[in-house]
Amino acid sequence: FLATVASTTLVGASHYQAFASGYETTSLSPFVLWRGLWYSATILGILGAHELGHYYACRYYRVDASLPYFLPAPFLTGTLGAVIRIRQLIPTKPILFDIGVAGPIAGFVVAVPALFLGLSLSHVLPLPEDFVGLSLGEPPLFRLAAWMIWGTAPEGYSLNLHPVAFAAWFGLLITALNLFPIGQLDGGHIAYATFGQRSTLVTMVAAAAVILLTFYSLSWIAWAVVTVFMLLKFGPRHPRTLDHHIPLDRRRMLVAI
Repeated sequence: FLATVASTTLVGASHYQAFASGYETTSLSPFVLWRGLWYSATILGILGAHELGHYYACRYYRVDASLPYFLPAPFLTGTLGAVIRIRQLIPTKPILFDIGVAGPIAGFVVAVPALFLGLSLSHVLPLPEDFVGLSLGEPPLFRLAAWMIWGTAPEGYSLNLHPVAFAAWFGLLITALNLFPIGQLDGGHIAYATFGQRSTLVTMVAAAAVILLTFYSLSWIAWAVVTVFMLLKFGPRHPRTLDHHIPLDRRRMLVAI
């Protein structure tokens, strides 16, 4: 966790430097290092809420689980996310569903206010003619929030993202990827709890979709590699719950949808 605080603060400082310079290229100043906490606190808040959602759901159902492990990374996002380790088989599908869905919901509850705060702190600026930079994918929620706050940017202008907004964007991305119905991802748990053994077919279709998406955009290659690795290591079948005959009730089915 401390290593991830350090890596996200350092990366966050570079994001803040880029934000404050307004598309101008400048070297990282040690005086802005503490401003990396804008990004660090936001992304750790989103990831922490996500994993603690799983953790406290496990505690509620007396399922043995570890506290979150945070994964540092010295590039772009400063972290590869966080995980908890569940040390025993889950008793029933409804319990598995509650544990699986608690994380994405908790993280989302933190990510949405952070998104609106971060966008309100951002600026619309004219793009330099020789500008070269990253182009982030914009999910519908991100576009809607940006439009509500800033409207439509004029031609030649772009939204210069505050580090809090970038952290919220990354939090939305992590939540979305986690909800793919594959293997040991949250979406895999939800799919098994919802469809039972038929979730294996759902997993194979989802994995094929990820691979096909690499032909649409090369940005999907990394996720396709991770997906194939998970299938090879864990197999396409989700482990059964101890009592796999108890179905989900209607309320949980609606949440699954």
